[in-house]
Amino acid sequence: MPSDSSTAHRVIALALDGLVLLDLAAPTHVFGHCGAPHYSFALAAIAPGPVRSSTGIEVIAPLGVDALTRADTIVIPGVGPDTDPKGFAQAADAVARAHQAGARVISICTGAFVLAEAGILDGRCATTHWDSTERLAARYPKVTVDPAVLYVDEGSVLTSAGVAAGLDLCLHVVRRDHGATLATHIARRTVVAPHRDGGQAQFVARPIADAARSGDSLAPTRAWALDRLEQHLDVVTLARQACMSPRSFARRFRQETGTTPAQWILAQRTRAAQSLLETTDLPVEHVAVRAGFGSATTLRTHFGRRMATTPTAYRRAFRQR
Repeated sequence: MPSDSSTAHRVIALALDGLVLLDLAAPTHVFGHCGAPHYSFALAAIAPGPVRSSTGIEVIAPLGVDALTRADTIVIPGVGPDTDPKGFAQAADAVARAHQAGARVISICTGAFVLAEAGILDGRCATTHWDSTERLAARYPKVTVDPAVLYVDEGSVLTSAGVAAGLDLCLHVVRRDHGATLATHIARRTVVAPHRDGGQAQFVARPIADAARSGDSLAPTRAWALDRLEQHLDVVTLARQACMSPRSFARRFRQETGTTPAQWILAQRTRAAQSLLETTDLPVEHVAVRAGFGSATTLRTHFGRRMATTPTAYRRAFRQR
């Protein structure tokens, strides 16, 4: 693993006029504050100096846009909803050149407009804040805009919805680069959920906090399930634990979490398998049983779909780290 800033993965965030501070805070925290020694983090702007945020507060960027040529990953935080992407032609050109040279590009919230202006999103699936998805789709018809998801991973191009989803995407990138253990460690330091799937809904009809205050949250049932991932956990089993009918449970679960019970269980089992592969020498067959997949064949199938690799290749990539 890298041990100093000269060999760490270089992440540069591009601050544009009208930037949303929280969209900049997420990558700054994950890659900068918590990322060393795996990442080095820097802030650039069109020209070095102060950049006005959407609230009027200024941030100071020590680097100019030419620094993007030295980045391994470029992050574009969101800008105010009334900002005209045409004003970012210089930034879009610089980002496009850096991407063509091999840099990974990430947008948070309306930062997707800069990537679209650069032509990087043409022919790709992307997302942005739900309030701006129609505008993105109308302005850039070559982009397939998904208005519902938290983030979209297209390999070297990643886009996210607004605010908290940017943090989810940054943790996803860490998980992809360095495995679940480091991502979970950073999430724990940040006091946030270690993993939310990109396909999860941007917003839910019944926030978990509201359910908790009313005393009818399904959090206890989810905690119960996490301790029993190796057991059979279908909707009927979970509903029985929550003392609800299966239909009511499934509806309430999606309202609270933005996903289905089956997809949630699959995500938790995948996370458990990642942790076992990274931290133990258990055979893949034993990992499959302990994580709740039952067999190595089933583990390989679901792991391949979600992680785009095999359990053995994943262990080989992250076990030493």
